[in-house]
Amino acid sequence: MKDVSQYKNKHILVLGLAKSGFAASKLLHSLEAHVIVNDAKPLEENTQAKELESLGIQVICGAHPLSLLDGPIDFIVKNPGIPYTNPIVEEAVKRNISVITEIELASQLSEADMIAITGSNGKTTTTTLLVEMLKNSEKEPLVAGNIGTVACEVVQNAKPNHIIVTEVSSFQLQGTENFHPKVAVFLNLFDAHLDYHGTKENYGLAKANIYKNLDDEDFIVYNADDESVVSLASNAKGQHIPFSLTKKNSNGAYLKSGYVFFQGENIIDINDIVLPGKHNLENILAAVAAAKCCGASTTQIQNVLTTFAGVEHRVQYVTTIDNRKFYNDSKATNILAAKAAISAFQEPVILLAGGLDRGNSFDDLIPALRSVKAVITFGQTQEKILAAAAEAGVDYCKKAVNAADAVRIAYDLSDEGDVVLLSPACASWDQYKTYEERGHEFIQAVENLKR
Repeated sequence: MKDVSQYKNKHILVLGLAKSGFAASKLLHSLEAHVIVNDAKPLEENTQAKELESLGIQVICGAHPLSLLDGPIDFIVKNPGIPYTNPIVEEAVKRNISVITEIELASQLSEADMIAITGSNGKTTTTTLLVEMLKNSEKEPLVAGNIGTVACEVVQNAKPNHIIVTEVSSFQLQGTENFHPKVAVFLNLFDAHLDYHGTKENYGLAKANIYKNLDDEDFIVYNADDESVVSLASNAKGQHIPFSLTKKNSNGAYLKSGYVFFQGENIIDINDIVLPGKHNLENILAAVAAAKCCGASTTQIQNVLTTFAGVEHRVQYVTTIDNRKFYNDSKATNILAAKAAISAFQEPVILLAGGLDRGNSFDDLIPALRSVKAVITFGQTQEKILAAAAEAGVDYCKKAVNAADAVRIAYDLSDEGDVVLLSPACASWDQYKTYEERGHEFIQAVENLKR
């Protein structure tokens, strides 16, 4: 890590635990800061809080009292999921107390350069591809952020010969001040998380913080096919590296005559790429562009693209039962991701969808639903998705209790040659703690069905 004396004797409030708050609290405590931890979960149910308390850290659980701001507070490290409408956050802003997220803390401490990847969809796949492409390069890649280990844990062991590849959300980026990646990748922008940001414009501006501190030596890898992304990138400093499925740009990554090119170099025949789906071609172009900017070899990139079949919970092949293929796409937490997953298949699709109701309609899903054979819905958005399916003219629509129940119903509706696809188009938090939990339940139900 860089010089860490800047945190000694600072008074820091960590607001909210989970992975990021827990890691930030331990790190700041080890750097001799005066840390106060505040989490909404009661202490008796909060194993993380108990562990921090055992280290001598002051812990206040069960509520978010405004009195926490009455003592000396130099800055707040906020869990990304806590909205800026939280009373403590609002009051801190009024008092000009800096409110940051854990990724900002990590960037302040890192000796290694960072690659930051954001967008509404495709972050995890692109991050994983990029890490694999950078292996055997001049700098050893480390993965951090939402996809793996919390960033402020990774930076503790990162050296200048490393490069940290991190998936970053709008929630994290909104809480940054000096965050400065060497390469900033912006994949796409879709109407998502509007319950948190209020408008698509605010959502986009939060993500655009990825560019805020770049200089002329840095790289901006952006989707030239997404007008919103192009607009947000237009005035940012750095070397602009576009990627596109439809436009040839000699400075970026693009498709030509069935091949992937980067700055005029023929990288690979798309028929040799294992990862399925048009949407994944965008992720591949972005990863190729970022990898080449960081010195990855074409041979390594080719090796990855001819072997990498996808990440867990992202159009993940599970198994085949009686000539019916089952795919887990639980990470599809919005409509755009679900549309992309549906379009990846030529076979008849039985779609399992539903989850947290964020207040949006599913009209944008209707065109994709016109190509599916059946829809099985569960969760808070059940009725909305059923309405969209009816509008799309889907022949078979059924209600299920949860993802596991949906598997059983889908199998009963299916015929040989069908694809059963869990691609919820919704967050999981109405019934599950995480999309991973939802995906694992789906996989377990499929395995039970096979037995």
